Amino acid sequence: MASPRKTLITGLATIAMGAALWRFGLGFEIVVFTPSKIGIVLMVIGGVETLYGLYKMTTAARRTE
Repeated sequence: MASPRKTLITGLATIAMGAALWRFGLGFEIVVFTPSKIGIVLMVIGGVETLYGLYKMTTAARRTE
């Protein structure tokens, strides 16, 4: 299982990539999907992963006490 810090960093990176796709992909359209919509999905997934990383950090801190 990944460490809480690694999960948090991965979530933040996913949010950043999603924001870049959302911001700069508005004018493009690929046959099946638009990059801006994929960016929104990536931001949501990144947010969930970031929250999970924070949750793992807090529960790991409670176990050590």
